[in-house]
Amino acid sequence: MWVFVWPIRARRISAPAVIAMSNPQSVLIVDDEPNILLSLEFLMRKTGYEVRTAKDGEEALAEILQAAPDLVLLDVMMPKIDGFSICRQIRANPEWNDVRIIMLTARGRDVEREKGLALGADDYITKPFSTKDAIARVEAVLARARKTERQ
Repeated sequence: MWVFVWPIRARRISAPAVIAMSNPQSVLIVDDEPNILLSLEFLMRKTGYEVRTAKDGEEALAEILQAAPDLVLLDVMMPKIDGFSICRQIRANPEWNDVRIIMLTARGRDVEREKGLALGADDYITKPFSTKDAIARVEAVLARARKTERQ
């Protein structure tokens, strides 16, 4: 797609940028580590997503109740309510069926990954992760969701 910018000059933009410009999708980032929260927030905003944040499980549920996001980047180990419990609660509510979940964890054990996926997570990212990988995973999960909605 071509976009014209004043003064007149054409720029080619990518498909994710077109989607973000026309209808920004929302991402809720839930993590109790301020550095990860800030870096993911910056990264997702830069990519074109509407971003909200929560620093624990209780805040996450309050944010989701206020307005369900398109995707939740959800840390597993958090104070008050852990990520597995939040994932379980999201999947138990039929109104939130369209919410996609990517679990984040510092523990890369297969048992935890399998537990997250069994609870209904759409993907799993192990910390530390590359920014390119995080963006690619978010875009892939949201693209699968859009494809499913069209069918």
